[in-house]
Amino acid sequence: MGLWHVFYADWQMECCGTPFKVGDEVSWPLLFQTSEDVLGGGWHDQLTRIAGPVEDMAGDDEGPVRVLREENGLVVALRGHPPDTAADEEAGAVRPGDRLRLAGLLTAEFHGDALPETSGSIRAIQVLEQGFAETPPGSWTREPVPGQRSLRSVRECPKWFADAEAGVLVTLEVPGTDSRLSYAVREARGLPHESTAPGAEVTGLTPAALTELLESLSTVPEPG
Repeated sequence: MGLWHVFYADWQMECCGTPFKVGDEVSWPLLFQTSEDVLGGGWHDQLTRIAGPVEDMAGDDEGPVRVLREENGLVVALRGHPPDTAADEEAGAVRPGDRLRLAGLLTAEFHGDALPETSGSIRAIQVLEQGFAETPPGSWTREPVPGQRSLRSVRECPKWFADAEAGVLVTLEVPGTDSRLSYAVREARGLPHESTAPGAEVTGLTPAALTELLESLSTVPEPG
């Protein structure tokens, strides 16, 4: 079973989300986004690297959903229903059948397009505190400052967030997949990569010990 970092934004939870805790089983629509598109970029351990073929999966009445079928088992939406797929492809956009290697963030996306859902178990939760700056100074417009970011471990995701809190980073364990984060856990535990089956890296760890280990693998750079 693969371990994946997922960002769950505060507004997604406050709008219509259901709080969850470590150990819960969940099923979420996952959208892959470039790191710059999530709170201005500047991400560190939370980056996810995926590789595999692009497909169009059946969506709702508005058309298909473009996804990447990761070579280690995860299926994640690249975007929702394109307004004009043919025009996008003529402009050089990604086509079904293309193979991609991408680095970015997995995000829980409950609004807009009907995206395919991924089921798994919550193994760690960290509240993300994000600094913002007015642009321009004195205006009511605020932009995230990538270097002003911190993480705080919790056992349960809150329903409501403080002004400086932008959401939570969740470690989701997904059956039938493998990931770079799982690789990092095997490495941290001194397990051989070639002979260790996916999912075996968490065998023998108590839930608390696994959470502590995962939190050590989800950090933000110290302010420079």
